[in-house]
Amino acid sequence: MPFRGTEDAVLAYVPRTIPVTVTTTEAKGLAATVDLARRLAGHGYSVAPHLAARQVRDGRQLTDLVTELREAGIDGIFVIAGDVARPAGGFPDALSLLEALDANGHHFRRIGIGGYPEGHGSIRQELIDRAIELKARYATHVITQLCFDAATISAWARRLKERGVGLPIHVGLPGAVSRQKLIRISAGLGLGQSARFLNKQQSLLWRFFLPGGYSPDRLVERLAPRVCDPEGNLAGFHLFTFNELEKTESWRRGMLLRAGYLT
Repeated sequence: MPFRGTEDAVLAYVPRTIPVTVTTTEAKGLAATVDLARRLAGHGYSVAPHLAARQVRDGRQLTDLVTELREAGIDGIFVIAGDVARPAGGFPDALSLLEALDANGHHFRRIGIGGYPEGHGSIRQELIDRAIELKARYATHVITQLCFDAATISAWARRLKERGVGLPIHVGLPGAVSRQKLIRISAGLGLGQSARFLNKQQSLLWRFFLPGGYSPDRLVERLAPRVCDPEGNLAGFHLFTFNELEKTESWRRGMLLRAGYLT
């Protein structure tokens, strides 16, 4: 998230071999996201900023954003609708922004879209399924919202493939983030955006406050045998760090050491 100190934390704890994304918040807007993405790209990171469609005013601003990212050497984006209550202009959802990008031309080689294994707090499932089919035409991969049940994720991925969406899926899960950190981040988003975030991520809320809390290990271990299975389309994991970069990188390296991928 484009908060004060994020750039220094990335430089201190995140290897440049790891692709990073920069989220867009309602409070800070697109400018903060793009600015941080440009600075990180200048440090040698492969960066994909979130482009929240409902925060883009019009086609001219979209063209300016694309130009700015191209000049910074950024060739990846993650397109979402965004949670602002009212669209700033003519892009009410991710699909409309993707269509405009395609019509106007762009340089992006990596375009991610969101996936919802457990549905969405305010959108009917059939609409979500139809939307991802339409968005997949313009995308290169899917990153899921948070879900903590391996069977649910696997069944959703199979259903997606049966519907003709064969994009690689990266399973989104929190890194090594404490409940205190989640509360601070949620508060920093602002009351309205925090409420919408938690409405979509109710399973995250319960996981953090039930006895035993949350650990990323269990979900990774349960899904690992299914990742890169030729019969499926689970391609890997996407860690939502909530800016807990030092702890998450330490956890990631520990998992790789235990699995024998690092020495």
